[in-house]
Amino acid sequence: MTGIKFVVREGALQGRLPVQKLARTCVAECTLAAAGLAARRAGLAEVPAVRVDDGAVATAFLSERHLLINGRAPVNFAPLSRFWRTADGWVRTHANYPHHRARLLDALGVPEDVTVVEAALAERSALDVEEAVYAAGGLAVALRSPEEWAVHPQAADIAKRPLVEQGRLDTARVRAFAPLDTSPLLPAAGLRVLDLTRVLAGPVATRTLALLGAEVLRLDAPRLPELPDQHADTGLGKRSATLDLATDRQTFEELLAAADVVVTGYRPGALDRFGLSAEALAERRPGVVVAQLSAWGAYGPWRERRGFDSLVQAATGIAVLEGSAERPGALPAQALDHGTGYLLAAAVLRALTEQSYEGGSRFVRLALARTARWLTDGANGGSDRADMADMVAGDIERNAYDGPEPWFSETDSALGRLRYALSPVSFEGGPVDWSRPPVPWGTDAARWH
Repeated sequence: MTGIKFVVREGALQGRLPVQKLARTCVAECTLAAAGLAARRAGLAEVPAVRVDDGAVATAFLSERHLLINGRAPVNFAPLSRFWRTADGWVRTHANYPHHRARLLDALGVPEDVTVVEAALAERSALDVEEAVYAAGGLAVALRSPEEWAVHPQAADIAKRPLVEQGRLDTARVRAFAPLDTSPLLPAAGLRVLDLTRVLAGPVATRTLALLGAEVLRLDAPRLPELPDQHADTGLGKRSATLDLATDRQTFEELLAAADVVVTGYRPGALDRFGLSAEALAERRPGVVVAQLSAWGAYGPWRERRGFDSLVQAATGIAVLEGSAERPGALPAQALDHGTGYLLAAAVLRALTEQSYEGGSRFVRLALARTARWLTDGANGGSDRADMADMVAGDIERNAYDGPEPWFSETDSALGRLRYALSPVSFEGGPVDWSRPPVPWGTDAARWH
């Protein structure tokens, strides 16, 4: 058994649901996977000792809020991204991106004015708004209680699936790793990761792989720029390029031919027309690990819907459980995003380790809504409770929580002077910080170094 120490700091992530336990467990899983691959590649007799500190975990789970760029605090939510009262309840909208904001306003038939939007929503039912906005390509979710979500067809499909789906795609040869003989130990050194993700969960996963030594190249469509502050927070250790898959397939195929891991964070099926399903990728690049992330899962009636952490909290009952009779609430962090990101990185690392013994192209798949079920089920004594309590076990040290300051670092970058949260992934001999700061969105060439 790997030596693992938990530094428990009560109050680091306060909520009614066991979000602190979820965060701690997700980071522990990721760190154990990283230490295990490091031991495998370095030929160590024992897996390096792991340390999971609640202070570091809580700081990292709020990384997008802690970021400072030249002393300026980040912008995380636009004015139209919030809860609104409807004629029969509440609805949660997400309009951070300009195209989502435009679709929301088109669906409601109103101008971009908070007061006007508020009045329009107050006259309609929450479910009517949900369907109308989604039909227009926007994002809105009616607030549901845990009981209401439990009888929804999407919840039924989610309940049938494991927290982390994984499997083999073929019989590709055993992966031969170059041995590690450097300090710090970088278990992902020499690996190339194509990062086709947006917002938080996927970028958190690939940011973690970059910390661990992978060459991560994030690719975005030229017409869909990322939010600058969000990109800065999740871009540590990575390069950033734009590529139009519809017009430049040759460049993508050249990148894929040398990639070890492909991570996607778009709606299930959205990238299939570009030949980016797990099966198609493995056929063209035997031995690849394909990691897929979505909001609602790759199954059920909502499988093709867009979604974000805040919307999943609203739909699955979390906002009701964390709120009051007067108003819906929220988790103390976007824990579904961050937690799923660390679980995704852990699954990739374990898939790579398994390839070194058994070979085979691999897929791993996670969904924010499934992580939400894990959180709520762990709170009410359901089947996932044992997973959250017993997935990891180790020595416990208890200390006070005195705030996030010990887990910040600073660096100069092309974006300016950055203050950012350090990674909570910590094992003996492993890295303590990223090797490079983030770069402005889309400023790198679409090629491997």
